[in-house]
Amino acid sequence: MVFDVSVAITWILFLALFPIAFFWLRRAWRIGAKRDFSEVALKGGVSPENPAKYAPYELAINLIAGTVIATVIVLILLGRLDYSTWSAIAGSTIWCKFFASFGLSRQAHVKLGRQPK
Repeated sequence: MVFDVSVAITWILFLALFPIAFFWLRRAWRIGAKRDFSEVALKGGVSPENPAKYAPYELAINLIAGTVIATVIVLILLGRLDYSTWSAIAGSTIWCKFFASFGLSRQAHVKLGRQPK
């Protein structure tokens, strides 16, 4: 194997999957088991008025994404996935998780009606 840019990027992506899975599964654990809603639907670092209302959705987003990434890691280590497959699964999962969390945070901070000045 010749070490070039594509090999370096492949290793960077693979090694980045470990902390990504860890943080997402840890966040799911904090929301589900510890009932810590401090990181639910943040917008500008601020929680919504009722974070418990959005906690099940944030829990599902993080749990599904973290589980998919952890499964990809295991399948890579077992040699069951080739590069194009696992990079597509990992990349799609990362983007879908970001979009879902972004959408949830915007939905949680919607203010309907007239705002006082």
